[in-house]
Formats: sequence, C-alpha cells, structure tokens
Amino acid sequence: MLFDVIFPIGALISGIVVLTISSDKAVEHTVYFASALGVSSIVIGLVLVSIGTDLPEIANSIVSCWSGYGDIDLGDSIGSVLTQITLVLGLIALLSRKFKVKRNEVLVAGFFEVLALILAISVAKTGFTRWKAFLLIAAWPIFIWIIRRATKKDTVKTKSSKHKTHRPYLFHLMIAILSFAGIAIGAFAVVQSVIILSNQLDIPEFFISFFVLGIGTSIPELAVDLMAIRKRQYELAIGDIIGSCIVDSTVSIAAGQLFFPAAVFVEPSGRSFLLGLYAILSSILVILVLFSRKRVDKKAGVFFVVLYLGSYSLLYAM
Repeated sequence: MLFDVIFPIGALISGIVVLTISSDKAVEHTVYFASALGVSSIVIGLVLVSIGTDLPEIANSIVSCWSGYGDIDLGDSIGSVLTQITLVLGLIALLSRKFKVKRNEVLVAGFFEVLALILAISVAKTGFTRWKAFLLIAAWPIFIWIIRRATKKDTVKTKSSKHKTHRPYLFHLMIAILSFAGIAIGAFAVVQSVIILSNQLDIPEFFISFFVLGIGTSIPELAVDLMAIRKRQYELAIGDIIGSCIVDSTVSIAAGQLFFPAAVFVEPSGRSFLLGLYAILSSILVILVLFSRKRVDKKAGVFFVVLYLGSYSLLYAM
C-alpha cells in the first residue's frame, strides 16, 4: 500500500524535473530557429511551441477515444483551455515582472481562440463523427493562417532578432524537437501519477479529466512560458498560451475522434456542459482584460487565478 503511494509521487517529481529541463531547452532553441526564419515570436508561439506543448493532450485524445472514453478526451482538452488561459497566465503574471502585450495580436488571436472553443463545444454537444472531427482539425491551419495575415504588419517590425548563434540552425531545430519529446514524456509521467493518486476518488471521468488532467497537461505550457518570460520572450509566451488553447479546441479534441469516434458529455447532471460554457466565458473575459489594459501584471494575475478557481463552484451548481 505504501509503495502504491510512493511510486506515483516519485513519478510526479521526476516528471516535473524532466518538464523543467526540457522546457528550458525548447524555448532556447526555438527562439534561435525563429531568428533564422525571420518570423515573429508570437507566431512561433502560436504554431511550433503550442503544438509541441500540446503533445500530451493529443496523445491522451487518441488513447482515450481508442479506449472508448470520449469524456476523458473532452474533459482534458476543455480543462486545458481553461487552465491555460486563466491559471497558467495568472501564475506567469504573479511569478514574473509585468510586461506589455500588443492589442492587435491579442484581439485577433483571442477571437479565434474563443471561436475555436465555441465550435468544439457545439460539435461535442451534437455528437462527434469522423467528418466533424476532420473539419475541426482543418480549422486549425486556417485560423493560424488568418492570424498570421492579420498580424503581418507587426511581424515585419520584429523580423530582426538579437539572438545570434554560431551553430547550424538545423541543429537548434533538432534540439527543440528532442526537447518537446522530453516535455511530452515528462507530462505523461505527471498525468499518469496524478491519475493513480486520484484513482480512489468517486468522480466522473469528465471531472477528473477537466480538473486533474487539465492541470497536468498544462504543466508544459507553464514551464515553457515561465522560461520564455525569464528570457524576456513575452510574445512567445502569449502566443503559446493562446495558440495552445486553439490547438486544444481543434487538433487535440478531435484527433482521437477522427480515428475512434466516442460518446461525449455522458456525465448525466449537465455540469460538464456548464464547465464548457464557463471556459468560453473565461476566455472572453481574459482577452478583454488583455486588450483593454495592454499589459499583464499582478492585478490581472490575481483576477485570472480567481477566474479559474470559480470553475470549482460549478461542481455544486446542480
């Protein structure tokens, strides 16, 4: 019995260590590679970093749907969106110095993050099919392309980069890819250990996935974005948070459903659907705060964390 507790705790600690080291290298080498491409940091965050840090959700989606547990996929993806846009962003604000954000980039990227989440929950409410899953996945590159075009003017301003390196840029790409693999392995260890520790709780699959896996699979974003902030790559951090939410609402939530359609929202009380609506409302509020204040600081951080904690009240709503 003691071993059953010690082992997952050890796996949890080890996973966090792997996540921290891998995320540091991922940010460092992604920024070098981004410099070679002449692409703005927010776009790199929206695409490369967001996909890399969402590998745990994508893997969980495929495995859970293959096993016939669609609510694990749905809860993990929606829970990750809420966790990242509120708790992760709030913790970054509280643990680092304040920094400015560009209103145009936040408004455009934020609009498509909310739109992607609305589409995902609407599809889930009516029931997934392979065709609907395909359309959700196809929406991701379209959204990113529109965001890229809409923020192109800002991208031109940030083409020149201060980051120089004497190594070949393909070397940095390979190290970044290996680092993302380390992030995925570390996240897998964290998630599995949390599931084992929570196994004795009598909680529906959606709730465990929404609150436990949502936090567990968002650890890569927190680790990567804290490292990005420490390196003063503020746009990379914002781009990763919003980009990860878009990935979770499209690719992650639909990856498993594309191959193995499974029932979702099977939790009978309706609270799971309310949590989905709460994630939409929270996303809108966060984007409005960033747009109106044009900065991320400790006041905003407190509000974002409180917004996340408010989701727990829905457990007792019905």
